[in-house]
Amino acid sequence: MFVSQSRKRRVEGGAGRWRWHLDEIFEKINGEMHCLWRAVDHEGEVLESFAKKKRDKKAALKLLWKAMKKHDR
Repeated sequence: MFVSQSRKRRVEGGAGRWRWHLDEIFEKINGEMHCLWRAVDHEGEVLESFAKKKRDKKAALKLLWKAMKKHDR
């Protein structure tokens, strides 16, 4: 079976490796400021999100662990 070089690099985890990161922003929801945490992939697609009125480390870590479990490390 023939496999192209670009596909082979993608499969082996080369430069085109799938990645995601956490993003934290402040958004106005119903006229009130909220802290919004998002797990975003390398193409900008939102994988998970969570909003809270106050910035909370515990909530951010919960989202991180949930995203890591669901979308791989």
